[in-house]
Amino acid sequence: MKRLITAFGLAAGLLTSPAVAQDIPTIRVGWTIPAEEAKYWMMRRPQEFPDLGKKYKIEWSQFQGTSVMAQALTANALDCATQGVLPIAQGAVNGTLSVYVIAQHVGERPGSFSVYWAVKDDSPIKTVADLKGKTVGISAIGGGTQGPFNLMLRKNGLEPDKDVKLVEVSFPLSEEALRSGRVDAVNMNQPFAARAEAKGGIRKLFALSEAIPNIVHIMEACRKDFVDKNPELVKLYVRDITKGMKMAIANRPETMNVVFEVMKAPVAVLDTYLLKSNDFAREPGAAPNFAGIQAMFDVYTDTGMIGKKLDASALKHPTVVAPIE
Repeated sequence: MKRLITAFGLAAGLLTSPAVAQDIPTIRVGWTIPAEEAKYWMMRRPQEFPDLGKKYKIEWSQFQGTSVMAQALTANALDCATQGVLPIAQGAVNGTLSVYVIAQHVGERPGSFSVYWAVKDDSPIKTVADLKGKTVGISAIGGGTQGPFNLMLRKNGLEPDKDVKLVEVSFPLSEEALRSGRVDAVNMNQPFAARAEAKGGIRKLFALSEAIPNIVHIMEACRKDFVDKNPELVKLYVRDITKGMKMAIANRPETMNVVFEVMKAPVAVLDTYLLKSNDFAREPGAAPNFAGIQAMFDVYTDTGMIGKKLDASALKHPTVVAPIE
């Protein structure tokens, strides 16, 4: 991770003179794939953001997930990054990470895509209770979706630690794991769900929205010490995220081109779900859903994933939060 960030820093130094680098403040930002369209616009269409490169710079670093970015924030190797609710909660409970949530990338609401568990069409598993004794795939044991997953199992009379064999299966491998029989049920996320559905032979067993409505999946968070020291700088960043989200929603054809450049997923595949009703929900101004964050904090506490109650309002800065026009 340090080598990656160092490489990005060296590259920035080669492209910018020392005088300019000192004059323009820099925010070190972590990102990942998928579902960060506002940031992808900023990376791939910087000309649409007049302040970017003039009033402030961004040093972009790609990571494989939110937990690794939480570690980078904790180590002061990043200033802002994509985060899930669980890494923020764990950092708050352990006293290792203190952040403000400044924007939201994607979540769920009625009518939007919801992460779901699928089984094969010919599977004898018809209900959640039928998962007893079965092997179930999840993207990350102890990850953000496990709290709602555990809650759903308990609502149906199952104990997650005893009644199912839980194994890690990354989202890109979910379809293959299910079709090959390595797992009896597995979680599906976009764009992989759309691809699997197009092939047929699978069916939805249950979705996270059945356990918790209005789930928050990924947000943009910045270290509190960085925001408190640089509020006007971070406001520039939040203003551009707000603008990026609005452009992503307003110009779907160009957004698919931008996402293709980042993810290398064919536009034809993206067109099956991106920014449609079978995609995650996005707030037009990238406003964080603090009520949704609180609901997830409560689930993580109730299911024993974190050790104490947390207050989501502590994550909200009074002025540095999307939308900023």
